[in-house]
Amino acid sequence: MDKLSVLHEEMRACRRCLTAGFDIVPGAVFRGGPGARALLIGQAPGVTEVEAKRPFNAGSGKRLFQWLGQAGWDEAEFREKHYMTAVTKCYPGKGKGGKGDRVPSKAEQKLCRPFLEREITLVNPQLMILVGGLAIKLLYPAKMRLNEVVGTAVYFPSETLANPVNFNYTDALPVQLNNNQLSINENPITNYQLPITNHQNGRFIVPLPHPSGASLWPNKPANKALIAKSVQILETIRIKLTL
Repeated sequence: MDKLSVLHEEMRACRRCLTAGFDIVPGAVFRGGPGARALLIGQAPGVTEVEAKRPFNAGSGKRLFQWLGQAGWDEAEFREKHYMTAVTKCYPGKGKGGKGDRVPSKAEQKLCRPFLEREITLVNPQLMILVGGLAIKLLYPAKMRLNEVVGTAVYFPSETLANPVNFNYTDALPVQLNNNQLSINENPITNYQLPITNHQNGRFIVPLPHPSGASLWPNKPANKALIAKSVQILETIRIKLTL
């Protein structure tokens, strides 16, 4: 059994948060294998994700895959080829008053963090998509507002990924998109192709807002423009890296 399959068995069997007294529904939700070149990280599964054992299964998934579809990914193909996980793997239950899902606590995030770090290490993706506030805060400074982050992307050069789990923001280089051409520190990489088998490659990271229908943020015209820019960045990366 390969290391990623062993990890998956451990995640499915995990009861750490339940043992610690957190009111969760145990049962890790994720999808993907060792050949994935893109890794998508959400916040935590919802109730329908737990029932279907499928990340982004319900309304939030519909909106997410609308964005990814605009970037050129077919939903079935993306789910089959790439890796989908979350900051915490189990359904955290309803929020106070039964409105929406509860945001996993920092303690729960800490208990689940070793699993996420092992996933990143074993998959070692060329593209990482951070979906929603908890995932975005893995990398971006907490003081940065969502409208400062969405519509941007960063790149980690290969020399910064000796440890594949590098969320040191100061190591990241800003990515610019002009006329469907990507540049990093003004060095054009339009024709740059990362070898699939070279695990010392760099990594692009692109943030997206949470696609939940409960969030009104994506509906505002100014924010729609930022999301459209993120989609354009993702499309360019997908084409240039043949993802």
